[in-house]
Amino acid sequence: QVQLVESGGGLVQAGGSLRLSCAASGRTFSSYVMGWFRQAPGKEREFVAGISWSGSNTYYGDSVKGRFTISRDNAKNTVYLQMNSLKPEDTAVYYCNALDGWGSNTSLFDSWGQGTQVTVSS
Repeated sequence: QVQLVESGGGLVQAGGSLRLSCAASGRTFSSYVMGWFRQAPGKEREFVAGISWSGSNTYYGDSVKGRFTISRDNAKNTVYLQMNSLKPEDTAVYYCNALDGWGSNTSLFDSWGQGTQVTVSS
């Protein structure tokens, strides 16, 4: 199993940008479809974006399409989430995890990292 550490969150005004990083341990990182999720207070965890093993293909949740971009660097065992045109409703704790298959929005690992807090002010 891969261990995951998220970073890059912070406080930003609406319309601003942030870039999140997720560093993974383990040699098998490139064998996983990876994804980002988020959880706002009082809400269930929500799928945000997924990326293929090579990084050449991506897909997104409807609420972030056209604003967020997921990418990965397998040499660095890291997956990124570039977030542009941020809205107050993007406020949440953001997590990464492997996905249980290409096109899936379901996490593979039962354990999660600590996440990184993103707060968007209006």
